[in-house]
Amino acid sequence: MNKINILLLCGGDGSEHEISLITADFLRKVLQEEPSYNVKHVVIHNDYWDCEGTNCSLQQNKTLLIGTEEFKVDYVIPCIHGFPGETGDIQSLLEIYHIPYFGCDSWASKACFNKITTKLYMDSCHIPNTPYIYLDTQSSANLTKAQEFFNKYKKVFVKAASQGSSVGCYQVHTIDELLPAIEKAFTYSNSVLIEQSLNPRELEVATYEFNNKLIATFPGEIITPNNKFYTYEEKYNSSSKSETVTEAYLPEDIKEAIRNYALQAFKLFKLKDLSRIDFFLTEDGKIYLNEINTFPGMTPISMFPKMLAHHGENMLDFIKDRIAKSLNK
Repeated sequence: MNKINILLLCGGDGSEHEISLITADFLRKVLQEEPSYNVKHVVIHNDYWDCEGTNCSLQQNKTLLIGTEEFKVDYVIPCIHGFPGETGDIQSLLEIYHIPYFGCDSWASKACFNKITTKLYMDSCHIPNTPYIYLDTQSSANLTKAQEFFNKYKKVFVKAASQGSSVGCYQVHTIDELLPAIEKAFTYSNSVLIEQSLNPRELEVATYEFNNKLIATFPGEIITPNNKFYTYEEKYNSSSKSETVTEAYLPEDIKEAIRNYALQAFKLFKLKDLSRIDFFLTEDGKIYLNEINTFPGMTPISMFPKMLAHHGENMLDFIKDRIAKSLNK
């Protein structure tokens, strides 16, 4: 039996390094169920590529050089959250080397990682999203604009434009908190998004390709303690008190509207293989697309694998389908 050599890349130098390791461990266990796969696991950190204790490097001849050993690479799964995975950098490298890989391409990754770019594209296609402004500098004119925006909405989120969903993100309740939050957000990114802060239900849709179909699951729901902001710590800490519901209780028309927006966004951004698309639903029934995750987390409490399974798909079958599609096997 000819084995398919798979390179599983994880780590990265961003704030979500540790979560990437957990996602990689989950995927490695899934891949090990398939005897035709031969998997090499590489952790990238501080410009060092580590393959099970040995320094390695990816070569332009589609091999991974591990010490003096060469491992032919047929396919790559870049499960890196944040830089350099969801930013499109790893995908650009793989495209230059003509190595097929799992997940969205370099352009889609970069476009969706930047919250401002995402909103501008959604605006152009009339996909509803929360009211916002963005700042490219901390000039006095921009800070005045930010204060005017806060005075209009009374409560806002200040977000680093190019970071993971909960990194460099601050909820601001008073005008005195605004400028310090903007200053902190600028330490994570060279532009900052300011959005109206709502008190919505937080809904997520696993949107993915399988068996030549584009699928959007029914929305799942994140229920946080006392309806507080779903912070990075609350999302990934093992002592998290948040509850995840794989299919939220919603009116049918709301479910279908959210699923249709997810499908529209997947097509708009030319996504590939998988995504998790997050929404807000306000008390008065307004739907807002919040963000697009081009490589969603796959930890024991993550929504994407839970919703995929709830929809009736098996994770291994899903990955096998994507690999076969990419390799035309």
